[in-house]
Amino acid sequence: GQAGTVVLAKEGGKKSPRILIGRDTRISGDMLECAMAAGICSVGGTAVIAGVMPTPAIAYLTRTGGFDAGVVISASHNSYEFNGIKFFDGKGYKLPDAVEDEIERLVRSDDIPNGTHDQIGKKETLDEGLENYIRFACSTIEGNLSGMNIVIDCANGASSVTAPETLRRLGADVEVLSASPDGININDNCGSTHMEALCARVKEKGNCIGIAFDGDADRMLAVDENGNMVDGDQIMTICGLDMKNRGILKRDTIVITVMSNMGMTIAADKLGLKLEKTAVGDRYVLENMLANDYSLGGEQSGHMIFLDHNTTGDGLVSALQLLDVMKRSGKELRELATVMRVLPQVLVNARIESEKRRIYNEDPVIAEEIRKLEKKYDGCGRVLIRLSGTEPLVRVMIEGEDLEDMKKDANALAELMKERLV
Repeated sequence: GQAGTVVLAKEGGKKSPRILIGRDTRISGDMLECAMAAGICSVGGTAVIAGVMPTPAIAYLTRTGGFDAGVVISASHNSYEFNGIKFFDGKGYKLPDAVEDEIERLVRSDDIPNGTHDQIGKKETLDEGLENYIRFACSTIEGNLSGMNIVIDCANGASSVTAPETLRRLGADVEVLSASPDGININDNCGSTHMEALCARVKEKGNCIGIAFDGDADRMLAVDENGNMVDGDQIMTICGLDMKNRGILKRDTIVITVMSNMGMTIAADKLGLKLEKTAVGDRYVLENMLANDYSLGGEQSGHMIFLDHNTTGDGLVSALQLLDVMKRSGKELRELATVMRVLPQVLVNARIESEKRRIYNEDPVIAEEIRKLEKKYDGCGRVLIRLSGTEPLVRVMIEGEDLEDMKKDANALAELMKERLV
């Protein structure tokens, strides 16, 4: 809190910045919210407490409420024992790497001067934040959702109030799962990382659609009428094609990452959509969108940015855009999803605590095995290796036609990495 306030004050040229703080529902949120507020106040900033709030709500409220920065205390899709801190600048965008690096440098140094006397800041509360965000979300579509039956899974997280209320205001018939947070049940076998219960309920109920959010509600995935999951690549293809047909998809381009399914590339070629690929991570998607003035981008995981509406991934806004396409087209989700055939994809995580995981490709045995697999899948699939940004994991992803063969190859490579990178 201290370091962030000092750096952001310097960046914005303000002596006493006003910083908005939101959090998700995990039990450590109260403690860290208090600590963050104390840090901000101790160096002369004003800490404005918004309470439990989706990450995209903080981005929206920061840029529309005249705040100098926003902070979200959340570990997103991870389980309750994890937590983290995200900063937004005054325009609602995540901070550039250089600014984050400067904050980290200050955290690790003794260069932060504490305020004294009248240099100490104050704490305030933001009471109307949830209502303002709900109104904004409703405004992102022109029509309503009357006649639609929707089951939503709120992951016992930050969407537990905003998502049900927004969808009901728009006229939908809503059944809500996992919206009773107790501090430790966030993302616990629910939400966008655990879709089993939602898929089963949608299939059982029939004639409905499922929407799942993650813990801080910056991503969403869908379930069609047959209980089949519809991922971020499919949702972006559906919405991107609709936007293209309405003339609002800038340069007919969607920004995706290298993890997006090859089926999206094949579909885009047929549909006249253009794709820009970036490294994995929503910040890289956003950087590309801003640099080239694109309007839609995101990740297979359901973190999608509709830049005409919000400055970061917004699960609720993404859900509304998809539901709006369904309502206007009169088509069910399973029919809309046929625009893209998802190629079979296997993802295996190798948990490696050693820092050697960062140089896995320098091990000659691992490098040779990767080369063999790349040759094997060339022309009919692909092999992609990447590091997790939040956990000590190396992710092995293989796409192709033979699912069992892919599972065997991905698991063998992951085991080889765990054996050699110790």
